[in-house]
Amino acid sequence: MAVVSKLAGVSALLSAVCALAAVRAYLSKRQDAHSLARPSKPELAAVDAVSKRHNRQPKVAVDAVFFARVKRLLPIMIPGVFTKEMGFIVLVAVMLLARTYCDLWIIRISTTIEGTIISRNPSAFRTNLFWFILGMIPVACVNSILKYGLVEMSICFREQLTKSLYREYLKGFTYYKISNLDNRISNADQLLTQDVDKFCQSIAELYSNISKPILDIIIYSSKLSGAIGAQGPLSMLGYLAVSGVFLTWLRRPTARYTVQEQRLEGEFRYVNSRLITNSEEIAFYQGNEKEQGVILQTFARLIAQLRKSQQFRFTMGIADSIVAKYMATVVGFLVVSRPFLDLTHTRHQNSSSNDIMEDYYRSGRMLMNLATAVGRLVLAGRELTRLSGFTARVTELIDVLQDLNEGRYVRTMVSNNEGGSSDDKKRVEDQQFRPGAGQLIEVDHLIKFEDVPLVTPNGDVLVKSINFTVRSGMNVLVCGPNGCGKSSLFRSLGELWPLFGGKLYKPNKDKLFYIPQRPYMTLGTLRDQVVYPHSLAQLRKLGVTDEILLEHLNNVSLGYLVDREGGWDAVKDWMDVLSGGEKQRIAMARLFYHRPQFAILDECTSAVSMDVEGFMYTHCRNLGITLFTVSHRQSLWKYHEYALVFDGRGNYKFHPIDENTERFGS
Repeated sequence: MAVVSKLAGVSALLSAVCALAAVRAYLSKRQDAHSLARPSKPELAAVDAVSKRHNRQPKVAVDAVFFARVKRLLPIMIPGVFTKEMGFIVLVAVMLLARTYCDLWIIRISTTIEGTIISRNPSAFRTNLFWFILGMIPVACVNSILKYGLVEMSICFREQLTKSLYREYLKGFTYYKISNLDNRISNADQLLTQDVDKFCQSIAELYSNISKPILDIIIYSSKLSGAIGAQGPLSMLGYLAVSGVFLTWLRRPTARYTVQEQRLEGEFRYVNSRLITNSEEIAFYQGNEKEQGVILQTFARLIAQLRKSQQFRFTMGIADSIVAKYMATVVGFLVVSRPFLDLTHTRHQNSSSNDIMEDYYRSGRMLMNLATAVGRLVLAGRELTRLSGFTARVTELIDVLQDLNEGRYVRTMVSNNEGGSSDDKKRVEDQQFRPGAGQLIEVDHLIKFEDVPLVTPNGDVLVKSINFTVRSGMNVLVCGPNGCGKSSLFRSLGELWPLFGGKLYKPNKDKLFYIPQRPYMTLGTLRDQVVYPHSLAQLRKLGVTDEILLEHLNNVSLGYLVDREGGWDAVKDWMDVLSGGEKQRIAMARLFYHRPQFAILDECTSAVSMDVEGFMYTHCRNLGITLFTVSHRQSLWKYHEYALVFDGRGNYKFHPIDENTERFGS
């Protein structure tokens, strides 16, 4: 009757959990519907545009797709059999096995000590207590080595995966294309840092949280089968199967919540980085209140999602505790009590009370450990579901990087009613243009555009077909209003954008140099600023000395920097230390050092005095560097032989500079 009463209680508890799960599923659907119908806010228009750049969300669930993704990532994280990654995997496996046998030894010695206390045997008590104290040393070592192995395994996984991702991310101009030519990944920095770290931690912890319970179940089941019969372990394993399926069904939204949390974390990071990047412009406009509204609204969306996820996990925590912990313990009590409460059972008919008590303690503790292992294995499904969310995001990044490196782009085109009048711009879908349709031909000392259309990534055709030829020594001044195609021309020339048609003859990209209006100053020494992107090893290999670099600085009137900043090896925040004019002159010294065949100067002397500017242009001609210059300074016309003039309506002119050219470009 007692057993029947307990089984009735078990049934009632399971019914309550099922009802709770039904309520949870209903509330989750209502919350999802409410989140889809949230009102849009003007302050978040730009942020929403970023978050919706790629509407297709990767499928996240513990299914065949998930296991295929993990199978794809494992060779990256574990590059071979005889590697440190595999070494730590084996170490953790051995320590997990040792930990289980340590638990068995502790159960046996603890039960023996309790038996000596009950039987009042001081000598045996002291002996067993001594062995228990002595055994704590190896047990503690096993626990520490296990934790060390898990942490190192996670670090090794992250190291291999991060290196692999950055090899693809920094191959060619992929880091530029992922945010300018493709719209599937909106926050690459979030994926490359936090998501990769969380994925590696999650998969390392999952390895432990699955391997240890499986080992425990196998070993404890073997031990218990000889003690209380095979029906005990079989009952626990049966409960494992039923509860595992039930909890897996309940946890289905976990992966989706994980992806949404990481996406909103990326958006919050994005709006903060925009504030840092554009802090000076925002300060001039006094836009702090506007930016505060954008940041707080983005943060509010993140907090709302975190609270929604927390509410779901709270509900699941109750179900997990009842099903995976307490109900497993109830089943364990029912199983272990059978040989002791059933008077017809032959196991203890001739045993003393001390023998019965010692056997009960030993069997009970092993069965409790088996129940705990079953519960941990059931709860591992929760971690597996969360891992599927990180796995989907990491594999999506890998897919995008591979596509970009193979010249495949995905970008949502803007409709004809957006981004300008249809009279001013032709849509790329109305033309016979497609990314990568053009032909790039490498040739020295020549730049030739042959029927090349200038097309933006959004699909706007700025110039339907452009044709001109520039040979070494023919300096070209490029003019035209904003948005006419100047930047598109240079991006195509620098191979940042794909060709949508025609043929482009140009030197190798290493022989083409670009200097923007706001030059980039790298992290490193003063020497690094002049030779960027070369390293010190490359500098020494070329045989360039500091005296030669000083000559380049003197040519731009910056020789005093070496003494002022403390020598060539001084390391400072050069973006802040140098003035605008000094940074522009550093960029020109960088140009003299590299001495390319062609250089694009995009308003790069706007903060330089006219006398220094004139010397720099003359020195470029002496070095044999042919220039494409974008500038509105009339004083620069005399250093150029040809003009490329855009009118902003899809037309252009390329011809020698004369008195009419100056009036046309003014």
